Amino acid sequence: MNYVGNMFTPLAIRGVALRNRIAVSPMCQYSSDDGFANDWHLVHLGSRAAGGAALVFTEATAVTAEGRISLADLGIWKDEHIPNLARIARFVAAQGAVPGIQLAHAGRKASTQVPWVGVPSAIAPADGGWQPVGPSPLPFRETDPAPHELTVPEIERVVEAFAAAARRALAAGFPVIEIHAAHGYLLHEFLSPLTNQRTDDYGGTFDHRIRLTLEVARAIRRSMPDDVPLFIRISAQDWALGGWSLADSVELARRLKSLGVDLVDCSSGGAVFWAKIETGPGYQVPFAETIRRDAGILTGAVGMITQPSQANDIIARGQADLILLAREFLRHPYWPLHAARALGAVPPVPPQYRRAF
Repeated sequence: MNYVGNMFTPLAIRGVALRNRIAVSPMCQYSSDDGFANDWHLVHLGSRAAGGAALVFTEATAVTAEGRISLADLGIWKDEHIPNLARIARFVAAQGAVPGIQLAHAGRKASTQVPWVGVPSAIAPADGGWQPVGPSPLPFRETDPAPHELTVPEIERVVEAFAAAARRALAAGFPVIEIHAAHGYLLHEFLSPLTNQRTDDYGGTFDHRIRLTLEVARAIRRSMPDDVPLFIRISAQDWALGGWSLADSVELARRLKSLGVDLVDCSSGGAVFWAKIETGPGYQVPFAETIRRDAGILTGAVGMITQPSQANDIIARGQADLILLAREFLRHPYWPLHAARALGAVPPVPPQYRRAF
C-alpha cells in the first residue's frame, strides 16, 4: 500500500490488468425500457472506452425490477438482459478497456420520475410505479410514500438477487463487478442509523447494520471466480449529525477486505435530503486516502476531479489507487487522451484517431 506513481501506470487487481488509473464512474442514463441496454448505452460507454479509460462501468444496474430508481433504469434481474449487455462488454473490451458493471438496488429511493421530466418525485403504482422497500418505513422526503419494511425472508431474497445478478454479469462478459452501497440506496439505508431503525439482527448496532452489506459481498464473492475483482461503492460519510461516519467506513472496509472485496470506491452523502455537503474540487479524496491507509485496501477517488494534474497528484501522493470521473467524462469523452498528452505520457489512442493526436 506504499505505491507512489502516476495516473498512467498500469494497475493489476486479481486477474485484471488496467492500462491506466482512470475509470468511468457509473452514471445513470435513464434510457432503458424494461431494464434492457440499447444503442444509447453502447455508444455512451463505448466512446469512453475508445477515449482511453482503463475501466468503464455501466450505470447502477438494478438486481430486481423494484430495485430500479426509475422505470428507465438499466437492469440485470433476468437472463434476457444478458445479450444486450454482452454486446457492450465486448465492444468496450475491444477498445482496450475493461468493462465493469455496478449492481444496485434503490431501496426507498425507487419508483421515481426520470430527472429531466421535472422535480424528482415518486411515481404511484397506479401510474406505473411500485411500492419502494427499505430497512424501516421512513420516506426519503415527507411527500414520498413510506417504504415497505423488508422482512427477514425478503432480505434473504435481496441477497440472492445480488448473487444472481453477479452470475449474469459474468455471463455477459464483465470481469469487474461493483456493489452499490452508497448514495442512500438500499444497502446504504441499512448501514446508516439515520435510515435504519430496526431492532432485529439487521438494525441497531454497527454489527447488525452492516450485516446485509457483508452478506451481499459474501454471496457475490462466492459466485465469482477468484481472478475477478470485486469493488464496492460506499458513502464514506452521511454529512449529517448522527449518521454514518468515516470511522464506520474504515471498519466496514476492513471487514469487506476479509471477505474478498478488492477496492472501495469512496463517495459520500445521499442518505438524507437535509445533509450539508461541503463540496469543492476533490472534496471526497480525503475519504479515499483515509480508508486506503487505515483499512489497508485499494481505494478509488471520485468527486469534482477535473484536471489532469489534479488527478495525477492523487495517485502520485498515494491518496487513492484509481480515479473515477463522472461529469467530466460527460463533458469530455476523450479526457484520458488529452490528459496523457498534458502529462507527457503516451496516450492510448485508437488507430482510427491517431492522425488527430
